[in-house]
Amino acid sequence: MVISVGSMLINNKQAASIPTPSTQSVARTISSATTRVTEKIEGVSSLSLLAQQLSESARRAEARDSGLSRQELGARAVQLFGRITGDGYHANKAKNDAEVPSTRNPEHLARAWKATLFENGSGTNPFAGLSRDQLAVITFNDSGTFTVNEKRAASSEASRQEEVWRQTVIAKAGAEYDATGKLTQFFTDVLDHYKTLPGIEQAQYPASYETKLQEWIDPDFNYWTHTAEGHGSLQSVLNNIFDRSAFSEGPHGADSTQSD
Repeated sequence: MVISVGSMLINNKQAASIPTPSTQSVARTISSATTRVTEKIEGVSSLSLLAQQLSESARRAEARDSGLSRQELGARAVQLFGRITGDGYHANKAKNDAEVPSTRNPEHLARAWKATLFENGSGTNPFAGLSRDQLAVITFNDSGTFTVNEKRAASSEASRQEEVWRQTVIAKAGAEYDATGKLTQFFTDVLDHYKTLPGIEQAQYPASYETKLQEWIDPDFNYWTHTAEGHGSLQSVLNNIFDRSAFSEGPHGADSTQSD
C-alpha cells in the first residue's frame, strides 16, 4: 500500500521504518513490557491457563532478550518469526496444522485447535483483543508453550491492530496536512506509537528510526510554504525525507504477517 500525503509518498515498509534507540533503551522497553503483561493478570483470584502462560512466557522472554544487544535481538526476532512464516512454514503446513500442545488441558487444546481453524480461514482468532505486548510474547515464544498456528494467530492479531492504527493515523495525517500544510503531529504520533511497541518489535526497525522521526518533528515544517517553523532548517528536513537510509528495511522478511 502506498499512502500519498501531499507531496510525500509513504508505503508500508517506509512507514515501518520512519526512525531506533540504543540497546539500553530497548532493554528498558523489554522490562516495561514484561511488567505490563504481568500487571494485566495480577490480582485475579483464579488465573486462566492463558494468563499463567503469558506471565511465565513474559518472564522467560525478558531473561532471554535482556542479555542481547539491539542488533542481536533483531536477528533473534527474524529467526523466530521465520519459523512461523515463509517457505518453511508452507512446506510443513500439514504438520503444522496437525500440531497439538503437549498437554491434556482442555482449555489449551481447544485454543490451539481454534488457532488452526483461524489460520485456515474459519472461525475467530483466539487471541483477539490481547495487547501488543502479550501478542509478542506468544509470537516470539521459543519454549514450546504455544503451537506454530497459535503463534501465527497471535501475529495475525498484532498485524490487524497495526493496520487499524495505521489507517487512523494516516487519516489524521491527511487532515493535518489539509488544514495546516504540516505533518508534525503525524510524525509525533508515529514516534509515540513506536515507543509503545514491545522491545523485540522495536529491535527490528533501523537503528536511526527514533532519531530520524525526532529530526522530522523538530523543524515543524510547513510543506505549503516550504518553511521550517520550529527547530531545524529546510535543508535538514529535505535531507531527512530524501535520505533513503532513513527508510531502510528492517530484518523482517517479505512474508511477515506483521506490519511493523
